[in-house]
Amino acid sequence: MTPVLRTTLATLGGLLVLSASAADPKPLFDGRSLDGWEGDAKVWSVKDGEIVGGSLEKTVPQNEFLASTRSYTNFVLRLKFRLEGSEGFVNSGMQIRSQRIPNHNEMIGYQADIGEGWYGALYDESRRNTVLAKPDEATVKKAVKPGQWNDYEIRAEGPRVVLKINGVQTVDYTEKDPKIVQSGKLGLQIHGGGKGLIHAKDITIEELP
Repeated sequence: MTPVLRTTLATLGGLLVLSASAADPKPLFDGRSLDGWEGDAKVWSVKDGEIVGGSLEKTVPQNEFLASTRSYTNFVLRLKFRLEGSEGFVNSGMQIRSQRIPNHNEMIGYQADIGEGWYGALYDESRRNTVLAKPDEATVKKAVKPGQWNDYEIRAEGPRVVLKINGVQTVDYTEKDPKIVQSGKLGLQIHGGGKGLIHAKDITIEELP
């Protein structure tokens, strides 16, 4: 076998393996309805092809979540988000590997945070209630376009979670507690205590082996 032929076969083999292991991204929002999601219809709606949650007219009294109806384990989640607000604590985030707390408004699990002072951080919502990893100010300034559309990429694979905003990596976190469940639902949050709106669109997921 010639060196050229060996190289060609190796390349083809790599492509075949890549093709077999890679999944096409699937849309999680059809731009028209909240099919595949569940949440309070007084808080969450679809307008102009976007998911919108919260209010600019009155303070959101408590954290609210729009949760996926199914669970995911290993994946790359992508979405566009835009946060706006007029007063109070204006904050949002994207839950991953999470669950709703029964008979409660909260979700429990990892949150890829959105909001001034919190952009690109990984928070443990309603569980350890702590920031697990957070970017420095220079990274946030480089990555985030406040008040505009931003791209969020959330990669969860095994115990590792990597966050990127507009292509800039903000967090690379590896979970060391074996008791933490590494699967669950997704959930878009609007935080209580402020007059704010979270907009989201172009939500896709690429499930990993």
